[in-house]
Amino acid sequence: MRMLGKYIKLHRKVVVVYFLFALIFTALFAMWKLPVAPVLYGTALGMFAAVIIWFRDYMDFCRKHRELSSLVEEIKITDSHFPRADGLIEHDYQAVLRSIYEDRQQITNQMNYQYRDMMEYYTTWVHQIKTPIAAMRLQLQGEDSERSRELLEELQRIEQYVEMVLTYLRLDSGSTDYVLKNYDLDDIVRQAVRKYASQFIRKRIRLIYGSLSCQVLTDEKWLLFVIEQVLSNALKYTRSGEIEITVEAPKTLCIRDTGIGIAAEDLPRIFEKGFTGYNGRSDKKASGIGLYLCRRICGRLNHKMTVTSEVDVGTEVRIALDRKALEVE
Repeated sequence: MRMLGKYIKLHRKVVVVYFLFALIFTALFAMWKLPVAPVLYGTALGMFAAVIIWFRDYMDFCRKHRELSSLVEEIKITDSHFPRADGLIEHDYQAVLRSIYEDRQQITNQMNYQYRDMMEYYTTWVHQIKTPIAAMRLQLQGEDSERSRELLEELQRIEQYVEMVLTYLRLDSGSTDYVLKNYDLDDIVRQAVRKYASQFIRKRIRLIYGSLSCQVLTDEKWLLFVIEQVLSNALKYTRSGEIEITVEAPKTLCIRDTGIGIAAEDLPRIFEKGFTGYNGRSDKKASGIGLYLCRRICGRLNHKMTVTSEVDVGTEVRIALDRKALEVE
């Protein structure tokens, strides 16, 4: 009935004109005192013929609607499945759509080319910049002083930003290298802890490490990136106290710190790209990209990431790893 109503609305002018002509003929016959019955009879016959014609036209209308509805997705791939054009106007509409489709394809191809070119450049840049970073690390490791340890920490932060650039670009790549299988969570977390061991020692932050002996279905490299980002934030905003890493049933990784916390008004927006909040603005070093990337990666791996926090008390990050079905964009 909904389609019939739309069809009648589309052809309402024809229906109105038909009944208007029938009314005019009836009025003229009545004014000239001619028999009105032939007019009514002719109107009835005309109505019968019109119903048959309209019914066939209505079926064509429904068929064309189904064909055009299917084109909503197909037009993204090809423009060769347009229904037969009935009349000059429909032909003109299809010509306009084909022109738009061709322009869109050209723009898409150009953007894909530029994206591939950008990916190649930044991938090369990442590999090239790792060489001087490694050289500086070797030189700094050769001397044991407070200054060298501070510089090593800053160098580690540079490495983290380099990895963030590559991760940011790879997330929108169609060839993201996910390797989904069961991993030992303890092995993954220990890699992140070892990476930041020197910062724990230098800042005298106590590490409470619970039992993490469980198997999780995930991608080791991408989950490790998320954990490293969370630990980096915890160390950055915890001036003294402790960081606790535990697992809660069924398989939820919890990372708690006793840092400066996050303001209540900032919590709903911490996963937005570029959002730094009050703490980030006061620190002057926050990029507003880390948690955004973490949330996107967890979404790809079908893990749920949540954050609770209280100012001057601390922050807790929870990553639910108990999902069985994985959905990859």
